[in-house]
Amino acid sequence: MTRKVKYVIDVERLEQLPEEERKRLKKVTEKFAFRTNTYYNGLIDWSDPDDPIRRIVIPTEEELEVWGRLDASNESKYTKVHGLEHKYPDTALLLVTDVCGIYCRFCFRKRLFMNDNDEVARDVTEGIEYIRNHPEINNVLLTGGDPLILATFKLEKILKALAEIPHVRIVRIGSKMLAVNPYRVLEDEELLKLFEWFNAETGKKLYLMNHFNHPRELTKEAREAVTLVQQTGTTLTNQTPILRGINDDPEVLKELLEELSFIGVPPYYLFQCRPTAGNKAYSVPIEEALDVVEAARAEVSGLAARVRFVMSHETGKIEILGKTSELIFFRYHRAADPENRGKFMVYKRNPQAHWFDDYTQLVEEYKVDAVGEGV
Repeated sequence: MTRKVKYVIDVERLEQLPEEERKRLKKVTEKFAFRTNTYYNGLIDWSDPDDPIRRIVIPTEEELEVWGRLDASNESKYTKVHGLEHKYPDTALLLVTDVCGIYCRFCFRKRLFMNDNDEVARDVTEGIEYIRNHPEINNVLLTGGDPLILATFKLEKILKALAEIPHVRIVRIGSKMLAVNPYRVLEDEELLKLFEWFNAETGKKLYLMNHFNHPRELTKEAREAVTLVQQTGTTLTNQTPILRGINDDPEVLKELLEELSFIGVPPYYLFQCRPTAGNKAYSVPIEEALDVVEAARAEVSGLAARVRFVMSHETGKIEILGKTSELIFFRYHRAADPENRGKFMVYKRNPQAHWFDDYTQLVEEYKVDAVGEGV
């Protein structure tokens, strides 16, 4: 049975909100773009102003508080050609669209949805050529925006072009579509055939990197979509930031990690919320978030507990390892600068820190060699 999902881009058309509130929120959406849909709205308990699904997609006036910056990880530093970022030697990011199924209010790329932004390449030819000319790139992440918002024939062109590049072994698609509109999968047999072709015929592997932020997004329809994608031979994983009022409760996070592992979508990363403009109300201090992560991880099986808690910092992915009463421990999980690879860092604790840059009292740092000995 076909279900029509309609998109809503004008907050004043949200009939579930009182008219006065819609008018107040208009000034928020004039600064940060708004987009939702009828399926996702149906997951919201509109009688609860603190409903976690509502917090994900419905604007609040808290977003107008001055904090952070639009490009918190300085992604522009790693832009090599229009629409392509190359930060780590083996990985390239292609920004293939500036539209998503919904616009999460905490999005770290909300700058892409602003009228004066031109980072996304609607024609990826230049990016494909860059990848072809850099044999060290063995995996490509399609992102944006949400690549699954593209028509299937457009996604097919991109996948076929990448399939023709011998040194590209993996293509990852970063998407929240299974959470916000699973009918994108349930009602498009051609998309599933495309995924199956890529896995079966190209000698390469397709990964779908999902963004389930809260257990209530794992609906019957979402689980059905997960199963269909798995049947194409595609590997599914999940990543989410730790978000105030959404998943910063150990029981909620435990449920999310468990349910994902139960349906074969292993948790991949838990992110520290980036200090992006408008995001202050969603950010949990690092040391508090670490407590939440460890409390949840202690209650789940190893399959779910293998998730890593990291920051996508300008200098690389920094894993947050643990703390004592006085110290906190970090390690570069991935580093843009070869000099930082494997670096282990010990800082004095700062309970108010929301980002790596908030730690200034370095106690010790050293690198780890190939066999794990400090050097």
